[in-house]
Amino acid sequence: MVKLTEQNREQYAKSILDALNVEDIQEFRHLFLELHPQDQLDFFLELTEIQRKKVYEYLSPEEFSEIFQELELEEQKNTIEELDTIYTQSVFAEMSADDAADFLGEVPEATVKRVLDGLESEDAKDIRELLSYEEETAGAIMTKEFINITAQSTVRDVIELLRQEGPDAETIYYLYVVNGNHELAGVVSLRDLIISDPNEKVENVMSTRVVSVKTDDDQEDVANLIKKYDFLAVPVVTSTNTLVGIITVDDIIDVIEEEATEDIGELAASRGATDVNLSSFTAAKKRSPWIIMLMFFGLITAGVIGQFEETLEQIVLLAVFIPLLMDSAGNTGTQSLAVMVRSLATGSFEKKGMFNTIKREFGTGIFLGLICAIVLMILIPIVYGDVMIAIIVAVSLFFTLSIATIVGAVVPVIINKMKLDPAIASGPFITTVNDVLGLMIYFSIATAMLQYL
Repeated sequence: MVKLTEQNREQYAKSILDALNVEDIQEFRHLFLELHPQDQLDFFLELTEIQRKKVYEYLSPEEFSEIFQELELEEQKNTIEELDTIYTQSVFAEMSADDAADFLGEVPEATVKRVLDGLESEDAKDIRELLSYEEETAGAIMTKEFINITAQSTVRDVIELLRQEGPDAETIYYLYVVNGNHELAGVVSLRDLIISDPNEKVENVMSTRVVSVKTDDDQEDVANLIKKYDFLAVPVVTSTNTLVGIITVDDIIDVIEEEATEDIGELAASRGATDVNLSSFTAAKKRSPWIIMLMFFGLITAGVIGQFEETLEQIVLLAVFIPLLMDSAGNTGTQSLAVMVRSLATGSFEKKGMFNTIKREFGTGIFLGLICAIVLMILIPIVYGDVMIAIIVAVSLFFTLSIATIVGAVVPVIINKMKLDPAIASGPFITTVNDVLGLMIYFSIATAMLQYL
């Protein structure tokens, strides 16, 4: 396999492209198949439609399946439109059931039927089973390509089984032991098999303390479990402990990326619109509900300012510090929100407890407020020559930042208790709430202090 560097990547790609353009099939296959699959993918994405059709002709369905399953969903949809039905069915026959199900779960039923009609009944059954599970659950992301063994088998028998079935399995580092009812009974690692006596029975080598997940467990919980135990794979069982699949660490990496993208979208009030491949119209459509809702929240902020119009008319200088107060409150609240959402996602919130976590954020807000208040007490008299204004702004900011951290910490906890994703307590939402609270604190203090100004 060729390992490309920045220096030879361009020249090597040119050689492959030249072979493709002159229809030198043997040279193309020799150069192309020497590449790492990811480099093959990069090369394929640079081709024109005419050149891609040559690739489909020169590569077998098995060879092309390695490229197809690494494409992004939209790229897969475009590619499958260029393939004839027989080639498409052959490609999916070579793919693992979970990768095939990931794609087929996002396309029309007509496409699903077109693909499944050409597969062997057992393969089609596996894919339909995966499609039957609810999205973002263990059942939906598990793979059916795994090896299970019985406790009465000898180590020699299992090693021989691995030689025969190992190439088609997703992973062979863990082998799961089942009883006569196909219920999960134990687990044995490849290492344990290799160092054991060939005549030893599996029941004497396996561990019965198996950590497993249920088919309806949330994929994020599965990711946390694999992270906690440093597993390469975890078995998936039904409510009756029947072994139905496994989830490997490479699938979990995809889950972590997906969940992180989703949380970023929630925090930025742009869920579903973070994909740069979306059109401007689609992105705007997905973002607009939040923006419109926050616009109405902005009217509340304007209403708060309007309630203290008399105070502003008497001391116009107070208006200068409104952006400072609002920005500081919003930023501080968003920081607390990010900390809390992460602690909820990683499980550290449960370890620390609600009281200790919120206490820590409140303490952080107090110290931040104190530091900022001291800085303002020094700067405002120098710049504006008004000590009393400095006191009002400093005290207001102290209380605002202290409360902003509480809001940023408590809101996602409440949402989490409601069995919703805490990330929906988005940054813009928290910012708007803290803006309103900050302005009320600011103008209340300023109004109370008018007689001293």
